[in-house]
Amino acid sequence: MEPVVRMRNIVKTFGSVRALQGVDLDLYGGEVLALLGDNGAGKSTLIKILSGLHSPDSGEMEIEGRLVDWKRYTVAVARASGVETVYQERSLGEKQPLWRNVFVGRHVLKGFFRRIDVEREKAATMELLSGFLGLRGAGLNAESQVRTLSGGERQGLAIARAMYFDASIIVLDEPTTALGAGEVRKVLSFVDRIRSEGRCCVFISHELHHVHEIADRFAVMEHGRIAAVRDRSDTSLDELARLVLLGGAVPPTEQKGEDV
Repeated sequence: MEPVVRMRNIVKTFGSVRALQGVDLDLYGGEVLALLGDNGAGKSTLIKILSGLHSPDSGEMEIEGRLVDWKRYTVAVARASGVETVYQERSLGEKQPLWRNVFVGRHVLKGFFRRIDVEREKAATMELLSGFLGLRGAGLNAESQVRTLSGGERQGLAIARAMYFDASIIVLDEPTTALGAGEVRKVLSFVDRIRSEGRCCVFISHELHHVHEIADRFAVMEHGRIAAVRDRSDTSLDELARLVLLGGAVPPTEQKGEDV
């Protein structure tokens, strides 16, 4: 299977800080890839390059087999290429109605004067709320403010928005942080929906028990490099915790062919 995204030798510096030191990473459709590592390991920088917020100093990236031109690769181009990022805190405007959050920056226009088609956007929003999120309360409507939703429902709305706009690569930044057990279950079910539709999900989290439950592969970053990549089928939760703790290093007692 060919990867949806192929990154090769991605390097990024900020002044004297070398944030990425030659990252190689492949992302595949129909999988959830967990991107793990301590703060400062390079996860955020790598995702911002994928999302068009930063350009690397060097390296190559292909999306769906097409080589990215870094001089022209912006957030808008990334979105047009199928990349959507859902950030932990900044994805939705709490005091704005739901329909405006769904279509912010990408409104449906109509007529000669290209006015916003409010009724069509509200109808699409209600379809997302009922069909994707499963919300059918009598008081819920497209004019409701985001702050009326629970934490899990907000994450679900942001994911639903990405899928509505045909994103094939959805990046989730700490989607289960500070959520209760029931809300976590909702978010993980939404992530599973991404996979079942054949899309790629990059799941960034420090919550290893959530990661181990939902991800197909784990990529551990350390000092701006990919230190280890493991399949869930070959990695227990305890082993994953050790990998993250040791920055991808395998203790000598666990190396195959070594006498203990």
